[in-house]
Amino acid sequence: QVRLVESGGGLVQPGGSLRLSCAASGFTLERYTIGWFRQGPGKEREGVSCINGGGGFETYADSVKGRFTISRADAKNTVYLQMNGLKPEDTARYSCAIHKLGRCGAVPRVTDFTSWGQGTQVTVSS
Repeated sequence: QVRLVESGGGLVQPGGSLRLSCAASGFTLERYTIGWFRQGPGKEREGVSCINGGGGFETYADSVKGRFTISRADAKNTVYLQMNGLKPEDTARYSCAIHKLGRCGAVPRVTDFTSWGQGTQVTVSS
């Protein structure tokens, strides 16, 4: 059974950092393009970042460029999202998913992804 499980969320002060993990089970992650998304209170789900299967290409939403970094550790069957310089507006539930077609676009689109994890909550507050 294909499954993605997110972890690493929590409560952090503005300016702080967190590293989210997206662990895969039931399949080998390395050939798959993975996206990170978030949904804040009262907002629609939005794309945050994407990394191609095999690495070598990543995309980021403008709101997180220069602060977030996506990476993959295929030996651990895991994709990470390192989040630095966190802001209150980053507060959201973060989820990862598998790209249906294979490669990242300019900005991750919800409709291009499938097999969503349950998400992990990130709260940025003083």
